[in-house]
Amino acid sequence: MRNEVNVTVGGQSFSFAMDGKEPMANDLARKWLDDQFVALECEPLRASGKVLLADKVVVVAREAGVVRFADAQWGAQFAAAATAVLGKKSLQVDADSLTVTY
Repeated sequence: MRNEVNVTVGGQSFSFAMDGKEPMANDLARKWLDDQFVALECEPLRASGKVLLADKVVVVAREAGVVRFADAQWGAQFAAAATAVLGKKSLQVDADSLTVTY
């Protein structure tokens, strides 16, 4: 099984291979996602305002859009951060339907 992160956003799909990549430290991954959440002016999915890690991953992906995922460096950082915070080697992030599957 390949370790990769697949992202669907704006009807387009992007894949980021994780095999052989140095894993991002969990604290750095959380900070990176937090910084992106703020920079992209993301809003919590839940009315309570609580933001679960999976919610943060999918909302950042949605707000980043096709333009940011077309930047291979940004996409690779997203993939590294998402796998680190969720503790999974492979992910499917569907920003269009707001789902994350492992």
